[in-house]
Amino acid sequence: MYSVGMALVDFIPVFLFAVASIILQRDLYHKMGKGVFALFAAGTIDVILAGFLKALYKLLYALGVCDFQPLTQMFFPVQAIGLLLAGIAVARTAFFKTGKQEALLSVAAVPLFSGTFIFVSFMVLGLGGMAAGLSKFAVEKKKPLAVVLFVLTFLFYMGMGYLSSKDFTENYMNWVAEGVNLLGQITLLSGTLILHKAWKEEAVQTEG
Repeated sequence: MYSVGMALVDFIPVFLFAVASIILQRDLYHKMGKGVFALFAAGTIDVILAGFLKALYKLLYALGVCDFQPLTQMFFPVQAIGLLLAGIAVARTAFFKTGKQEALLSVAAVPLFSGTFIFVSFMVLGLGGMAAGLSKFAVEKKKPLAVVLFVLTFLFYMGMGYLSSKDFTENYMNWVAEGVNLLGQITLLSGTLILHKAWKEEAVQTEG
């Protein structure tokens, strides 16, 4: 089902998301309150961990080491919760600025709930919050290309969600999903780098 090559390629989107997350964490640290930043950091770390463990599962499977299902089964719920946390933090910072005051934010899944609908909702809300918040920052900095990139990121992520419901017994479907995932991480990182440069230039001008 998985080849070693495909498994190794699966680490690339994880790396790209990690780089984008680290840049955003550094840029947003002084723009977010401590509690909100903690949500954002925890959310992005969740997503990175979920992606890494799923890629690790594919590699172990491809190498014939083991078929440890929990590594891949935890991917969707952990990623969905992580995206929701990160999305809430970015949207709150972009659209609900309250100076140094912070709202107490908490997110909890319904206990004993079985099914994936709640996690699909988490993912859509989280991605929507991140895309909208980052796009607002880009509009403020007059970076229309970054807005386009963040919108594309949202669409690519939604595409991944759609593809996850398809039959992956065919090898080509795995590569299609891998390609969409990679495009989503490239657009996210590209938009993040544009914002990072704009914020850096603003900081230099302020100091000057």
